[in-house]
Amino acid sequence: MEDPGQISEYGKILLMAIIGTILVCATILLSRVLSPKNPNPIKLSTYECGEDALGTSWVQFNPRFYVIALVFLLFDVELIFIFPWATVFGNTVLNGIDPRWGWLTLIEMALFIGVLIIGLIYVWKSGDISWIKPAHKTPKVAVDIPSAAYENLNNKTYPLRVHNQVADQEKLETKPIAVAHKGFRPKFKKPTS
Repeated sequence: MEDPGQISEYGKILLMAIIGTILVCATILLSRVLSPKNPNPIKLSTYECGEDALGTSWVQFNPRFYVIALVFLLFDVELIFIFPWATVFGNTVLNGIDPRWGWLTLIEMALFIGVLIIGLIYVWKSGDISWIKPAHKTPKVAVDIPSAAYENLNNKTYPLRVHNQVADQEKLETKPIAVAHKGFRPKFKKPTS
């Protein structure tokens, strides 16, 4: 019979959880007590990567960042499965019982890595992990418009008008029209210079 004074395996896990919780709470409490408190408008402002939040949030970004991160995560997670395989493959007890076990696991892992390599080749050939994509080609459309018509449009000189004078003139001539108000007006910080 086991000694009742010994801690069981679950008791060890509970003890580790309690110690971890105490350490986390102690560091949070110490940071609250010891950290300087000097609130000012700069410290209380929204901070993201050192950049002020100016302009619209509808900014286009390159989706290639997202695709490369997903491909990396996919292959990284798949490679985690090699570690349990290595422990089973290196188990001398299983290999001693039946030597075919080692060959079976070796063939299994070769198939697994083969599928990963095929996936990597597919992603590579489709150009998803190329950081610089090839230049886009302008599509050619067969039209019946003669090239002389395009040349006439391009060579013709058009009169220019000053937009400020036209805008002032249009303000005088047109009556104000009721404009629908937006339900939401974003407020952005003006850049300080």
